[in-house]
Amino acid sequence: MAYSGQRHVDAAGSSSRQGNGFKGQASSVEFLGRGMVGMQLRDAKPDDAHDERDNEPDVVADSGSEAGQIIATTIRGRNGLPKQSVSYIAEHVVGTGSFGVVFQAKCRETGEVVAIKKVLQDKRYKNRELQIMHMLDHPNIVGLKHYFFSTTERNELYLNLVLEFVPETVNRMARQYNRMNQRVPLIYVKLYTYQICRALAYIHNCVGICHRDIKPQNVLVNPHTHQLKICDFGSAKVLVKGEPNISYICSRYYRAPELIFGATEYTTAIDLWSTGCVMAELLLGQPLFPGESGVDQLVEIIKVLGTPTREEIKCMNPNYTEFKFPQIKAHPWHKVFQKKLPPEAMDLVSRFLQYSPDLRCTAMEACMHPFFDELRDPNTRLPNGRPLPPLFNFRSQELNGIPPFRVSSPCFSRCLVSGLWREACKLSCSFLWVTSTGSRVVPGCMFGLEA
Repeated sequence: MAYSGQRHVDAAGSSSRQGNGFKGQASSVEFLGRGMVGMQLRDAKPDDAHDERDNEPDVVADSGSEAGQIIATTIRGRNGLPKQSVSYIAEHVVGTGSFGVVFQAKCRETGEVVAIKKVLQDKRYKNRELQIMHMLDHPNIVGLKHYFFSTTERNELYLNLVLEFVPETVNRMARQYNRMNQRVPLIYVKLYTYQICRALAYIHNCVGICHRDIKPQNVLVNPHTHQLKICDFGSAKVLVKGEPNISYICSRYYRAPELIFGATEYTTAIDLWSTGCVMAELLLGQPLFPGESGVDQLVEIIKVLGTPTREEIKCMNPNYTEFKFPQIKAHPWHKVFQKKLPPEAMDLVSRFLQYSPDLRCTAMEACMHPFFDELRDPNTRLPNGRPLPPLFNFRSQELNGIPPFRVSSPCFSRCLVSGLWREACKLSCSFLWVTSTGSRVVPGCMFGLEA
């Protein structure tokens, strides 16, 4: 949904909800809502002049994505081989949105089941998804098999991305447990959060991309192996320091506070805020910050984290440092979650959900957190008795993409038991780490293993 200009939002009515264990705070919350009535948030989504495509494959006639429809096209042959004809039978729709539709299909030639994402090519907006998907190759990111363009009877042009098919989403998995009045098993919370972080470490450090729409609906999962794959890179972008970006990005419940404040020079830290929201939702059984508008979203965040300090507001958007926010105390995390949780779980959520983007843990730092120690135990199994999905099969690109850390930082103590350093030690790199005491560490080991 696009917004234009500035708008005044009355948060008083919607911010009086008392979910997530916030009983007894009605007067404070109502006061908070009234105090923020005058806030102005810019929710503008600019029109971009050009639609970006990197090349022009065949364009085929297409009447939609109805079940039984046959879509025939040609794809480039691999390793210099000639083009191949391929056809798909549309089976059923698995997702819809403002972008278009995703449907399950089967290749007639091979029988392979795929997902086809069909996106209208609107020349008013830039479409970076195809370009970005060509850049990605990671076990926790949905793979692009090939693509083609199609036209409808109304002469509308659609981009069709043929993707590997993953049957479930984290959102649907969580809803299944909610319907049974159960919480998602903690082992799954660990598996899903860890794999999201590993995927983000790859796109942030190795490719330089910010996803900008991490949410449970955009996280696919195999219900048998519980391997996870991030999908939907329709909002993703390479962030260049000093270049402005639109702030009206990311689904509301998972939107970082700097975006709500209208920041345009944000960083990949917005993805880590979203990850914290997803993790908290899995632990709670419901969204942590269920805002009904831009301002109400900020109200929901303040109800948990308390009023941001002047310095925190400056880190998010200096233009709001003079705004007088009602003073609300932070809600303790153990009261937010109510149900007894391991302290490591609450600690990791708190590291994701920091007002100041620079204070949020990075994706790779999160992978090293003790909350995931159970995943590093070779004896750990899934509840169905199967082994865990591959979690530590790091490629050289992933490890070489890790930014330099201080050896004395707390994350290094986690590295030594995380399994990460074993892979890192096998690879050469340009760093020779020296600890704070001056002792040398193994050349090529990014994780501080002493010589």
